[in-house]
Amino acid sequence: MYSFDAVIVGGGLAGLRAAYELTKNKIKTAIISKVYPIRSHSIAAQGGVNAPLNNIERAVSDNWENHAQDTIKGSDYLGDQDAIIKMCKEATSRIYEIEHWGCPFSRTDDGRISQRPFGGQGFPRTAYAADRTGHAMLHTLFEQIIRINEQNNCLTFFDEWFVTRLIVEDKLVRGLIALDLKAGDLHAFKTDAVIIATGGAGRLYGKSTNALINTGTGMAISYWAGADLKDMEFIQFHPTTLYGTNILVTEGARGEGAYLLNSHGERFLSNYEDSKKSMEIAPRDIVSRNMIKEIKKGNAINGQYLLLDLRHIGKKAIMERLPGVVELAGKFAGINAITEQIPVEPGQHYTMGGIDTDADCRTKIDGFYAAGEAACVSVHGANRLGGNSLLETIVFGAIAGENTVKYLSANKKGNNSAILIESASKEEKEKNSQIFERGGKENVFNLFEEMNSVMWNNVGIFRDDAQLKEGIKNLRGIKERCNNIGIRYKGKRFNFELYWLLELIGSIDIAEAVIMGAIERKESRGSHYRTDYPKRDDERYLKHTIASYSPEGARLSYKPVTIGFIEPAERKY
Repeated sequence: MYSFDAVIVGGGLAGLRAAYELTKNKIKTAIISKVYPIRSHSIAAQGGVNAPLNNIERAVSDNWENHAQDTIKGSDYLGDQDAIIKMCKEATSRIYEIEHWGCPFSRTDDGRISQRPFGGQGFPRTAYAADRTGHAMLHTLFEQIIRINEQNNCLTFFDEWFVTRLIVEDKLVRGLIALDLKAGDLHAFKTDAVIIATGGAGRLYGKSTNALINTGTGMAISYWAGADLKDMEFIQFHPTTLYGTNILVTEGARGEGAYLLNSHGERFLSNYEDSKKSMEIAPRDIVSRNMIKEIKKGNAINGQYLLLDLRHIGKKAIMERLPGVVELAGKFAGINAITEQIPVEPGQHYTMGGIDTDADCRTKIDGFYAAGEAACVSVHGANRLGGNSLLETIVFGAIAGENTVKYLSANKKGNNSAILIESASKEEKEKNSQIFERGGKENVFNLFEEMNSVMWNNVGIFRDDAQLKEGIKNLRGIKERCNNIGIRYKGKRFNFELYWLLELIGSIDIAEAVIMGAIERKESRGSHYRTDYPKRDDERYLKHTIASYSPEGARLSYKPVTIGFIEPAERKY
């Protein structure tokens, strides 16, 4: 049995930023991650990170209040305003902090951090490192973790490990169980505090920009242990993913002036009332819906996709600000983005919902915190503004770390739960042994693909009651068939049949919470668009959906949205 004061699950930006606070305070900490930290999905973030830096002429009057107003409006007024204000007030200091650590942001001519426009924002406030911002930030933060750990020597990495169970006793976190993927052995961890920072659940869907590791299992183990999930029905679809592969083509391209065109060469967004004014830099939910409408009208190329046109921006600017787009388009579509148009379609991109936390990253379980996309603070509400997710990771990652340090300082009671943890470990080992002994004929990879199809076809950009109810029926059928999955490979080392079965079990429970929330929210708000209820209904649904786990399925309840200095109003751009 391993013993640590704190365990962080997830090695991306939120997890590493939390680890910085713990390591700085000499807390004995473990980071458990399915991949080596700099392979985390944070590395795939492209376009930028928001803060009112006032570094370019068009943004000299920007401030945290403007940033908060845009974020609240972008959330379709479902975001908690206390959390949003906290994030926006800290934004500038967190950006300068990581810049001073060495993050190579793109620069203005006079050497300041440059900023670009992003969808749904009144000022160009998105700082960027060309179109590889997540890559730059993740590497910078990882370097700082290594540096400070060389001084304090209190942080241990468990790379290529997979957490299968969180251990909770009387609403108090006691430990967790994790599978060493390399050796195939389960191990118990005793700890007084856990921070979940495992990212989103994009791989519930077949067409997603997310890495394969983004299955939602971090949410699932929290859900099973008694933490609530919040607002899971709100799934963001990104307008510009590379047709056929769904690799992200950053919103930064549209921020730099790229056009979206139909098969007639028209900038079709001017034909829709909600994007007529903002055009390509309207919020993502609006652009994605209008792209699907345009495709359904018969104005798509080969009836399948639309075009993103960068050519007029010019080779020099493209190569300075969007080199990653050029590289991805060339490698994965055979397109020269400097001289040719890029085929694009909407794809799943972000999970607005997640583990229910307050603005201090606390859950209903003592000693248990969550940050980043795995959490729902909620700063994104019904729709995330691009550039706010990277900001969320470093702001709330730091807050989760700081509050874990405070919690450990105030609760030095000792963890005497070795017997409980050993019992949980034994149960997990028996469960895995039983999986190996099954002789079922179902194939885990086929069932994962079936789940992906259900989510894309029934819980997509446009939803209605019949589709959603068909989706929950089909999903529960897949869940039942999981009991008949046979593991063909009996070896322990890197047994990916076992690994994907464990992932699938968690993903299905998260997917069920998404669909149940969507069925019961009989309105349209942000990314959740019901064709049978096309209007927002503040009287009945200005509230958070809370999903609590039961073996029979998600139990739904609701709680109020925290309203602050901005009253809900019609969302217009």
